[in-house]
Amino acid sequence: MYRPYSSSVADSRPFLDVTSLIRNLTQDFVTSFNTGNHDLAGALFAQDGAFMVPHFEPAYGPKPVERLLHQFADAEYEDLRMETSRVETSGDLAMEIGRYSIAVRQPDGTIFADRGKYLKAWRRLGAWLIVADCWSSSFPFRQ
Repeated sequence: MYRPYSSSVADSRPFLDVTSLIRNLTQDFVTSFNTGNHDLAGALFAQDGAFMVPHFEPAYGPKPVERLLHQFADAEYEDLRMETSRVETSGDLAMEIGRYSIAVRQPDGTIFADRGKYLKAWRRLGAWLIVADCWSSSFPFRQ
């Protein structure tokens, strides 16, 4: 006679769809950055994943991305927020479009509230990893 498997180990939650999974991974990136866990944020990148941000050379791979995120934290970037607007998938590839905001503490102690848009490309390499990430501010360049 057939009986349903009733182990407490079994996970009764349904699998997340790719869009929900990408949204959650993006929030993991945000949490990791905001808590200073740049190694965890960098670990979301593929070995050759490109992090291309304005006014910096691209960083390729988890460790270089981690170092670049440390530079942003050292430059007083804080309170990152990201909101996914759209996720498109095709097989093992996904494209995410969204907007971000971040506070940048200025040398005089004031806060510059930057905001803009971002584009991420994800690839399923066992787990979903970032293969390309770029963003741009909605404000003119400031020095």
